Amino acid sequence: MCAKRSAPTFDAGCRRCERLSTFLEDVSRQYPEYHARPVAPFGDPDADLLIVGLAPGMHGANRTGRPFTGDYAGILLYQTLYDFRFSNLPVSESAADGLRLSNCRITNAVKCLPPQNKPVTAEIRNCNAFLAAELATVPSGGVVVALGKIAHDAVLRSLGLPLSRYTFGHGAEHDLGDFVLLDSYHCSRYNTQTRRLTEDMFKAIFSRARELLG
Repeated sequence: MCAKRSAPTFDAGCRRCERLSTFLEDVSRQYPEYHARPVAPFGDPDADLLIVGLAPGMHGANRTGRPFTGDYAGILLYQTLYDFRFSNLPVSESAADGLRLSNCRITNAVKCLPPQNKPVTAEIRNCNAFLAAELATVPSGGVVVALGKIAHDAVLRSLGLPLSRYTFGHGAEHDLGDFVLLDSYHCSRYNTQTRRLTEDMFKAIFSRARELLG
């Protein structure tokens, strides 16, 4: 059974970070057809699997309004989710394409597009309350996949856990009591093109997630 929701997991009108809010206003003027607002989590609200990314991409989630949709990083992610039966479609093109996630939800450590895709620590902390509320909904025995070290650290911070106790590494597993934190390199264009992250490496993460979920 999921924990009772006691705090909001998302605020569409959030303006806690002045730098991000100002940047989104500038982006909206430059690209009036873009979403250019905080990007909501996507998927099953009671999922056993929660995927935590970094932040919306300029021409991906910031454009479409759905995490990892319309950008390079989403290509490998959604194909993998489809391969492991967490999604009904292998490609995520738009928020209206009919794609649905099954027992899976995707969110970001920072819900707003940051300049150069690099949020500062204060912005990550400002968004931590939303992530903490989401983590509270993960059922006992669930799995949280952190895509990259920033997402890994954000999960730990939201739980009040020391970063030094849980070292990030691709394929590393951390028993956090109610759920297992499973680390992966981020499925970014840079990581996949440099072969720091291969398709087989990424699929191994979700194969392990399936095993942990039984």
